[in-house]
Amino acid sequence: MAGRKQFDVDVALDRAMRVFWQQGYAGASVDLLGSATGLGRGSLYGTFGGKDALFRQCLDRYAAIYGARYERALAAHQDEPVRAMEAFLGVVLDRIADPDVPDGCLVAQSTAQSATLTEAGRARVMTLLGQQRIRVRAALAVSGADAQVVEDLSVFVVGVVQSLAVLSRAGTPDADLRAVVRLACTTVADTLARAVKRSEGSAPR
Repeated sequence: MAGRKQFDVDVALDRAMRVFWQQGYAGASVDLLGSATGLGRGSLYGTFGGKDALFRQCLDRYAAIYGARYERALAAHQDEPVRAMEAFLGVVLDRIADPDVPDGCLVAQSTAQSATLTEAGRARVMTLLGQQRIRVRAALAVSGADAQVVEDLSVFVVGVVQSLAVLSRAGTPDADLRAVVRLACTTVADTLARAVKRSEGSAPR
């Protein structure tokens, strides 16, 4: 049919996403992206609007794929904040262990290379980090701990996620990554327990 695209846009996005994930924004040349997707420069620009627009669409696709997994993990432990964090970080470990995807994390990779991004690209990365923090904050809030404690822990957990991605890309053994997660969950549990105890102790009788 005249004018009909002869390729699957989602497949092309997935292939481009892997290039950005492996090479970073600066290293993902238009030639590399075209080779991976099978699209010529004209088709690449005509379909996605250029490299930066394609990058942002890849970020969104990445966030949709893994965001759904985070949501399912957290939803399975709605009233158990520590278990929810274990499940949340378990999604990260599962992604790291998956041999079918590149090492690390596209968002973490992009955050580390933010100086190479356009203003729109940096804004999209920060939005995705913010969304991750919102998920974690909501899961921790059910503990009844003080709002500032919940906020601080949400920053901590997102920081652990980013650290795991960087460590995995550097070749850190799985056992070491799991040790980080165990200690992070222990920190969350202990901090919440102390915060709730303080809150109960200061409540009017």
